[in-house]
Amino acid sequence: MAESAIISRHLRALWAFPGTELGVVGWPATKRERGFASWHYWWQAHLIDCVTDAANRTPTAARRKRLAALTRSHRIRNITGWTNRYYDDMAWLAIALERAERTQNITGARAALIALERRLYDAWAPAKGGGLPWRVASDYYNAPANGPAGIAMIRLGHVTRAQEIADWLDATLVDKESGLILDGIHLPSGEIETPVFTYCQGVVLGLETELAVHTGEPRHTERVHRLIAAVEERMTTNCVIHGGGGGDGGLFNGILARYLALVAMMLPGDGRAQIADRRIAATLVRESASAAWANRLEVEGEPLFGSDWSRPAQLPGGSAGAGRFTAGGSVTSSKVPERDMSVQLSGWLLMEAAYLVSAAGL
Repeated sequence: MAESAIISRHLRALWAFPGTELGVVGWPATKRERGFASWHYWWQAHLIDCVTDAANRTPTAARRKRLAALTRSHRIRNITGWTNRYYDDMAWLAIALERAERTQNITGARAALIALERRLYDAWAPAKGGGLPWRVASDYYNAPANGPAGIAMIRLGHVTRAQEIADWLDATLVDKESGLILDGIHLPSGEIETPVFTYCQGVVLGLETELAVHTGEPRHTERVHRLIAAVEERMTTNCVIHGGGGGDGGLFNGILARYLALVAMMLPGDGRAQIADRRIAATLVRESASAAWANRLEVEGEPLFGSDWSRPAQLPGGSAGAGRFTAGGSVTSSKVPERDMSVQLSGWLLMEAAYLVSAAGL
């Protein structure tokens, strides 16, 4: 039902081109949004990832066709190629397209992955004291770029580089008091920006879990153990993940849910700590999904998820108060966050994560 809601409310042909499909970033949509003047590269990457989830859950010709159309449309709308100036954006697209190619054999993804892989690998900048910058020519090196870049690197075969990224994150951005991952650091000044966001925790959990699987080195499972405890204590209430509002923040809690499910399914080890970590991760996903479903609105028989899964969703009154793309590179929330596709993608992402852990009996 979450999938159906996105398809009916948000998907439409790009500029009326045959065989294309892209996500309209608001519902109800403004004229600018319907015409894809606003389209938000990284939101579309998560749309591709969610469609891949659905195709893996129940493979159909329609889902494979949709994946191919979304991939093709992303390239057309980006105009200049597959890449852009933001390393976090490119990392998310690399993750999405690698999964689509590997699990659904989507043609057209290989050329994109070659371009994205080269940009992400070459952006590593230890000589400047950092991992990857947030965007080209930036002095800001942050978790939202390095976490997904590390996941992309390990899935594209660069395990050593992924491990370098994980080690840099652990040495640089772990808050000593809370145990959570801080947002980022300016280099070479060393000024740290201290906000903590749910998706930063999610990508580090995902990266460390996959490194634990690939390398067997205990430091990765130990980091997962510390971070799972911090997330449960500080980023959930009654085991429900905290919401991040709308705009870009609409995706934050869904991303954490995705990688908690990965921890629940993949974290290796038969020790008491690893068993407990897998159980906690699964519980946070299941309880968040139950809360989000209980607090959804039904609109024409399809769910509308809230930006805060612990509270009843609000119905957008129209297209007024749409979010906007700021000069700093982020997307602000709509006046009613539920109109943002990011919020609805988080709900779908959460439901797919809950399906995985429930189907596995976790």
